[in-house]
Amino acid sequence: VLGSTTSFTTLIVGVFVVYVLHTCWVMYGIVYTKPCENPKLENCINPYLAGKPRLQLSIYTALRPNADGGHTLIHEEEDFDVETKFERIVNVSLPKKTCKNGTLYAMVFLHQAGMSPWQDPRQVHLVSQLTTYMIPKPPEVSLISGEEATQPKGGDPAVDRPVSHWRSRLTLNVVSEDFIFDRDFLPSDVHRYLRVFQNGKKRVYLPLLFVDELSNRVKDLMEINSTSTELPLTISYDTISLGKLRFWIHMQDAVYSLQQFGFTEKDADEIKGIFVETNLYFLALTFFVAAFHLLFDFLAFKHDISFWKQKKSMVGMSSKAVLWRCFSTIVIFMYLFDEQTSLLVLIPAGVGSMIEVWKVKKAFKIQVIWKGVKPTFIFGKSDESERRTVEYDTLAMKYLSYLLYPMSLILSLMVSFLTGVYAFGFLFMLPQLFVNYKFIFVHPQAFNTFIDDIFAFIITMPTSHRLACFRDDVVFLVYLYQRWLYPVDKTRMNEYGLSYNEEEKPKGKSHKD
Repeated sequence: VLGSTTSFTTLIVGVFVVYVLHTCWVMYGIVYTKPCENPKLENCINPYLAGKPRLQLSIYTALRPNADGGHTLIHEEEDFDVETKFERIVNVSLPKKTCKNGTLYAMVFLHQAGMSPWQDPRQVHLVSQLTTYMIPKPPEVSLISGEEATQPKGGDPAVDRPVSHWRSRLTLNVVSEDFIFDRDFLPSDVHRYLRVFQNGKKRVYLPLLFVDELSNRVKDLMEINSTSTELPLTISYDTISLGKLRFWIHMQDAVYSLQQFGFTEKDADEIKGIFVETNLYFLALTFFVAAFHLLFDFLAFKHDISFWKQKKSMVGMSSKAVLWRCFSTIVIFMYLFDEQTSLLVLIPAGVGSMIEVWKVKKAFKIQVIWKGVKPTFIFGKSDESERRTVEYDTLAMKYLSYLLYPMSLILSLMVSFLTGVYAFGFLFMLPQLFVNYKFIFVHPQAFNTFIDDIFAFIITMPTSHRLACFRDDVVFLVYLYQRWLYPVDKTRMNEYGLSYNEEEKPKGKSHKD
């Protein structure tokens, strides 16, 4: 049995390692682009920006993405420096069609200075939608009068339909590095942004212009109505590396695909927040910490189940701590479910709750006999050693009650029931340490590892649950001290009346009760 268990664990760890390595290889393939080793070769594509041309940035608005029907210039950067980032706020006049639940597009041109972008053969341009459709926020209610806030003119609160909203941010990027592409290894994701022309014997690509759609967040949207004649637009520009550009293209395409499958603007916004508000290195750390956390959760559950599956006696184990842990784990799981916490937190909490219920059944030797649809519970009897453990457990609870009762009174007056569950969950870990102290030996325990502390700050979860992740660290340190103080006693009889070495004396350090 031990061999098969070890083989299964090895298999799971092996699959996990292969998955992580494959993910790293895929990410490396996204951010790394093979350059052309010899710029003089015919298959090399050289950057236009290497010649330091004078450029100009022009931004127009239009009712259609192809500018059919007219366009309006809203901003110009005449001496555009690729290396200099900036942010400008411009007021954009809205056409009547846009005010009447219509759309509006931005046409961004990067072209030669002093030349019209519509006549420049070496211009690059992108089109971005400045409006999006979304169901408006419900009307605010005054807490004093209880009346609804005044609806804007043209709005109909009775009709629950999407209306046009203004995207108040336009984020632009240009790849500033003089990267030389190899035509034989040209990335497919960059290909659609690449415009190449022949300059003598050389092939040259124009600047890689990119509109960052991931920066368009729901919090920046403004509802458009018939009275909206002019709205502000924040134009931001910064350089971007080729590796980040490729990564951003993949993420932007993924969000677009989700929207095509029915994701709303709000649903997509939550995904955008993961990438926009998080540093890429921190994002990579999040992935690895979350992956290792799930692996350690699995190994902890497996160890916990194996330990309790083989256990036939509750000698040296605090049954009250097991019972409370079951109760608190279920309450915490329901709380996390209600808060719509990340599945990375919710799923392990649910599995842990089921395991805790099973442990209670084992600890109290409960047998469930079904008579039709009515269950009957039968509790097993305890032997002398188990009754002695119960005595120590009761004594520990007596000492704990001196702290528990005053704390209950304080928590009932100051904080919620859930906070009490988190606090008492910490206190109910202590009886097991007291039982260990009285028996002068330590039972194997499953504790959260210190990677949980990192996980708590990275993954989105309620603050109370985040703080609770640190409570195990204190008990874990005491547990490690007890492991050192009370090593394995090979002469101690187990529940079957057997010992590892009947002649060897225990080496545990004695103490006075």
